[in-house]
Amino acid sequence: MLDLLTRSTSDTYRSLIAQTSARVADRFETTTQPFSGASRAELQRLVDGVHLDGDGVGSSQAVREMDEMFLEHAVWFHHPAYTAHLNCPVALPAVAAETVLAAVNTSVDTYDQSAIGTLIERRLIDWAASRVGFTRGSGVFTSGGTQSNLHALLLAREATLAATSLPRPRALSRLVVFATASSHFSVGKSALLLGLADDAVVEVADDGEGRMDAAALANAIREVAASGRLPMAVVATAGTTDRGVIDPVDAIADVCDEHGVWLHVDAAYGCGLLVSARRRHLLAGVERARSLTIDFHKSFFQPVSSSAILVREPHDLAAGAWHADYLNPLENDEPNQVDVSLQTTRRFDALKLWVTLRALGPDHIGAMFDTVIDLAETVGDEIRADPEFELVGRTQLSTVLFRVRPEGVDEASSDTLVAGVRRVLFESGRALVAKTVIDGRPCLKLTLLNPETTLDDIRRVLAMVKDAATTLAGIAPDLDQALAEASA
Repeated sequence: MLDLLTRSTSDTYRSLIAQTSARVADRFETTTQPFSGASRAELQRLVDGVHLDGDGVGSSQAVREMDEMFLEHAVWFHHPAYTAHLNCPVALPAVAAETVLAAVNTSVDTYDQSAIGTLIERRLIDWAASRVGFTRGSGVFTSGGTQSNLHALLLAREATLAATSLPRPRALSRLVVFATASSHFSVGKSALLLGLADDAVVEVADDGEGRMDAAALANAIREVAASGRLPMAVVATAGTTDRGVIDPVDAIADVCDEHGVWLHVDAAYGCGLLVSARRRHLLAGVERARSLTIDFHKSFFQPVSSSAILVREPHDLAAGAWHADYLNPLENDEPNQVDVSLQTTRRFDALKLWVTLRALGPDHIGAMFDTVIDLAETVGDEIRADPEFELVGRTQLSTVLFRVRPEGVDEASSDTLVAGVRRVLFESGRALVAKTVIDGRPCLKLTLLNPETTLDDIRRVLAMVKDAATTLAGIAPDLDQALAEASA
């Protein structure tokens, strides 16, 4: 009997998907905390205990094992006590589309592999570009913000090299990218991958709250140019990972226009504002960017992966094209996406967004994003009013940075509590919060991306944070009991 998905196995497929979806639905109904709390050693034993070289156990048994091993110990982003990273619960229509993607297995690199899939993706790129304000924009779906940023800086590199008379090796060593300390780590990683110098990324001062200072940027560009180096690109961020703040894109665009420097806006986090009825103005100026990163799998509530790079001028994408006769023959006038992508084989991730937009509409998606931003504002107010907490700045999106300082604990001891609180909450499985460093000091971070999470849900998480901190500080005796009571 064949075990591939074909016409002859359609009934088997129907049954297997029903079994699988039933198990997943059961987990959603019965999961009571975001993580099981199993230790890494225990999880390693489970993984190592599976014999991968023996005879197959059959699809039904394999699905049962998947349920008992993976689903039992997965990290559940839909749970209201998951507040750690930029992971979102996913829109139901997108999940339905995901099952289609896996079954049909479309690759959207060439038109003859995807046909209408290519046209759907092109239409969505046009739609997203119009939301940005790119009247002639183009782009392509990517695996995520890291790839989108890499792609944008590749295009910026080629545009800068084309504009100089210096030999390519000499010019390459002189290229400079401008970003802030709050910019995504992929900016520095992209500079490495693109063969730029070790000091190619110049850090621009911010306003003290993580937003790029446009005047400092202008000074930095002038200093770099005066030294004989070549300004290649400025990376502005519309939603920094930690603070959730947005660089003043309009003012930055003025500087870039004056000096003829490529402006890339990393809106991986803040892209949901494109469909917000109340906060679209926070992205003022993005239409002036040369390129833009947008992560639908963050604030559009799509399953990973679903991201895109958008460009204001379609011809900019040509700098990344590479010819292969079997993919893009010269006589072929079909809209092959491999011509504008860093990838060859590429999933039809656009279908998920297409189905979501048709099912919910962009206004509804924007309202969901507004909901989590509203929640973050309210949580920030409560933390600021609580003497046992310290609010670390204000967000424009949905992150909340704070420290916990039980009565009688000094500042230095409060800093040491951060890592311990995060660890004990994770190990209990009852709540997940993140840890980061702001201005040289550690702090805790909530990232709120679940529109169904309530203020009471977050109050329970904060109660667990307090109980963990007081126990670690030696003030309260029984951590397990305290966490159980706080999460009840």
